[in-house]
Amino acid sequence: MRGDQAVKAIQLREFGGADAFEFVELDEPTPGEGEVLIEVTRSGVNFADTHSTRNDYLSAQELPLIPGAEVAGRTADGRRVAALVGNGGYAERIVVPEAMTIPIPDEVDDEQAAGALLQGLTAMALVNRMARIEAGETIVIEAAAGGTGTLAVQIAKAAGAKVIGLASNAEKRALVEELGADATVDSQSDDLRAAILAANDGERVDAVLHMAGGDAFDAELAALAPLGRLVVFGNASRESRKIDSGVLLHGSKAVIGFWLVHVLARRDLAVPLIGELLGALASGALRVTVGGVYPLSEAAAAHRALESRQSSGKLLLDPSL
Repeated sequence: MRGDQAVKAIQLREFGGADAFEFVELDEPTPGEGEVLIEVTRSGVNFADTHSTRNDYLSAQELPLIPGAEVAGRTADGRRVAALVGNGGYAERIVVPEAMTIPIPDEVDDEQAAGALLQGLTAMALVNRMARIEAGETIVIEAAAGGTGTLAVQIAKAAGAKVIGLASNAEKRALVEELGADATVDSQSDDLRAAILAANDGERVDAVLHMAGGDAFDAELAALAPLGRLVVFGNASRESRKIDSGVLLHGSKAVIGFWLVHVLARRDLAVPLIGELLGALASGALRVTVGGVYPLSEAAAAHRALESRQSSGKLLLDPSL
């Protein structure tokens, strides 16, 4: 069933990234049993969206596609909620199962809620569960000025780690230092391994959060200390690497893959993480760095800014504009 109102949305009828975006009007979806209609106030933009709109992400996509995996907004009865939705978030209104909605605390505004949900859970899982960072250890965070990176810097510092942030220009590195990083490194350095070691007083590092792929993987694996952990949570360059098991054995190193889907599939992991995340936002212990809010009609511009590394912080869409 569908309602009789029009809903503005970004839709793809063919894959091709931002070039394939169409700003369209669709029939309003009608919630069925156990579902709720959300009036979207903010939609989160994530790097994973750039993969799904090209159909080269970890899970296959289907057309027509409305991208967008996280939203914040209001239900018909006025409740402020956030939700992880898989797809469909780049729209004025969306229907989701009631069980998937997450109440937003009064102390947290919609931008913080939409900006933190997916990337905040990712950052918490990366730092605390996958990298298992401990006080006194050193962690390198790629794309440290991005949505996930800015949150991971704060979480790692709160855990007592020494944080080295990688970012592509001076302005981004200044932002990362403002968030508490102990040192920053130009992610475009000719010798990234040497630059990381120099930032850590010549010592190798205990953990790396890696999302670039390509040569950066090789450099960061070489910069790991014995018993170090390199956590792969993306492949922005779309250049995968094979791993020599002898290198792992000889160096007592671990390479760990991470996809948030596997956390969300386990309520025993996801529910406590969501509670911890919202509590940290409400108390001010964790803060989303909003890098830009784009009108829904300019979603393609947001994607291009993200892919070209022109943006910092979390990018959001405002469906009311």
